[in-house]
Amino acid sequence: MTTPPQTLKVALLGCGNVGSQVARILLEDADRLAARAGARLELTGIAVRNLSAERDVELPAELFTTDAPALLKGADIVIELMGGLEPARGLILEAFSHGASVVTGNKALLAEHGLELYRAADAAGVELGYEAAVAGAIPILRPIRDSLAGDKITRVLGIVNGTTNYILDQMDTTGASFADALAEAQRLGYAEADPTADVEGFDAAAKAAILATLAFHTQFPLEHVHREGITGVTAADIAAAKDAGYVIKLLAICELVESAGGVPGVTVRVHPTLLPRQHPLAAVHGAFNAVFVEAEAAGELMFYGQGAGGTPTASAVLGDAVSAARRIVLGGPARPATPHAEVPALGMDAVTTSYYIGLDVADQPGVLAKVSQIFADHGVSIETMRQTLHQEGSDGQTLASAELRFVTHRASDSALAATVDAVRELDVINSVTSVLRVEGI
Repeated sequence: MTTPPQTLKVALLGCGNVGSQVARILLEDADRLAARAGARLELTGIAVRNLSAERDVELPAELFTTDAPALLKGADIVIELMGGLEPARGLILEAFSHGASVVTGNKALLAEHGLELYRAADAAGVELGYEAAVAGAIPILRPIRDSLAGDKITRVLGIVNGTTNYILDQMDTTGASFADALAEAQRLGYAEADPTADVEGFDAAAKAAILATLAFHTQFPLEHVHREGITGVTAADIAAAKDAGYVIKLLAICELVESAGGVPGVTVRVHPTLLPRQHPLAAVHGAFNAVFVEAEAAGELMFYGQGAGGTPTASAVLGDAVSAARRIVLGGPARPATPHAEVPALGMDAVTTSYYIGLDVADQPGVLAKVSQIFADHGVSIETMRQTLHQEGSDGQTLASAELRFVTHRASDSALAATVDAVRELDVINSVTSVLRVEGI
């Protein structure tokens, strides 16, 4: 006679878009989850701020409570999907103190207080799972932490924010302006009414900090992430990039580099980036995400899929919940969560990259020579240059100007930035129309 599986109590904190789907799957697919976990996952309650709020999924009213601390008592697994720093941080620490494993999708909390949570989980001997915190349904954190544990990762770069990828993709494929593409993203539910966290790169920066922490076994707080958003990317930038064979993406880049003194360190950055159209990440369209990993032994790996949405993200949450349940059923120590290395974080002066520079210049002899001399003075070489003439009529007079577009060879970011500043001061320069970094060449 088969012994029925034991029952593990699951407390859910938060019932928004993702939380409601997690609750639905826990209730509807209880038998399937039990077979995989080795125990029944019993949803004992859902803590929310507002009991009368409308929800996407109809769930039993008796499960809801506003008393989150009471719900934690007796829970074997706590799933935190509230978002924000507090009270989420305090509730997770309290769950650890009760001996519960925790699954969270809270990227901002992990980026801000990750080390504290990792240490608390280790001290309590419980699991802390957070696959859902980066790239939604894409299994990227477990492969970095587990599958590549025997390898040396040298670089992680990826599209980790679906909202910005949708906006940039619309601008590229339809010629839409930033404002129009953002409005469409909001209409479709990809962007919030206040899109600041997405379009200014805050969301991607938090995910970059998590990726860097896992890839390089060192805690990288949010303040170590260089962040630039996409609000300055214009339709003209998109068109010029397209004409030159590039596409613009908001990339999170975590890279093992050497400082000027030869000391290995890691740079973590988020910014709009030109990619050659043949690069694998250039083909990521719509609100999809993709992460490109480079490792010494494994070589190049790419992970692609839906990076947001209630049901896809719920898949990642429940994967962590089943993993935590298996450990409880089988016994044994929890997997250590605390980063064990101390690789220094380096600033943008340690980054080596290429620049795309657009200049509006006076159409007169000697302009290109003056610009080229500035590049040479700063030790920056030019890979490609394109020139387009413009004719503008004003009060019956014709004024000639030209658009110069340069792609540089790789150089230090500081040298490239200094080059742009020096070029801007030339009397033959009307304006610097665009400055974007280039990867993948």
